[in-house]
Amino acid sequence: MAAVLILGASGLAREVLPVLRELGRDVLGILDDRYATLPRTVGGAPVLGGIDDAGMYPDAEVLACVGPSKGRESVVARAERAGVTTWATVVDPSVRNPGASPVGQGSILLAGVTITADAVLGDHVVAMPRVSVTHDCLVADAATLAAGVTLGGGVRVGRAAYLGMNACVRPGVVIGAGATVGMGSVVLGDVPDDETWAGVPARQLGAHT
Repeated sequence: MAAVLILGASGLAREVLPVLRELGRDVLGILDDRYATLPRTVGGAPVLGGIDDAGMYPDAEVLACVGPSKGRESVVARAERAGVTTWATVVDPSVRNPGASPVGQGSILLAGVTITADAVLGDHVVAMPRVSVTHDCLVADAATLAAGVTLGGGVRVGRAAYLGMNACVRPGVVIGAGATVGMGSVVLGDVPDDETWAGVPARQLGAHT
């Protein structure tokens, strides 16, 4: 199996590295544009250069470990322009996916994630610990579900959306592309593209109540 090359010397990278080792995967190293000011190793993995060097490692499986959704989307696009075509997918051994719901390439599912039935997770999705994705949910490419997020049945999460820790989303709700939901929020209605909502119940930040 090919060694994994990580993009981003981030907290997410340091969370993913032990999972890769538990899975028996070799880690080639880390690329980050701040390489000149970073330590020589991060989480035990050597820092090799910048993001645009990704094409220098054609035999590696690449994994974008950038926490913010839009930042991860941008890094993936840069790496693909540099020639990356093969992406690693990381699923912690504790993840429950009994219905074998599809999980796209480049995605990261950390400890305690549960996917119940007939859901679809796109490419480069990040699901942090204890996320629950229930029946018929669709999570689009580059979306981020922070720790403890719960999606009710049939929720749609748009491309590069970000749901903060312990946010809960009512069944059937649509979270728009590029939208942000604040931590601890309870989302009872659709969130438009690129808006930020927070609260219980969640409302658009800055909007009149």
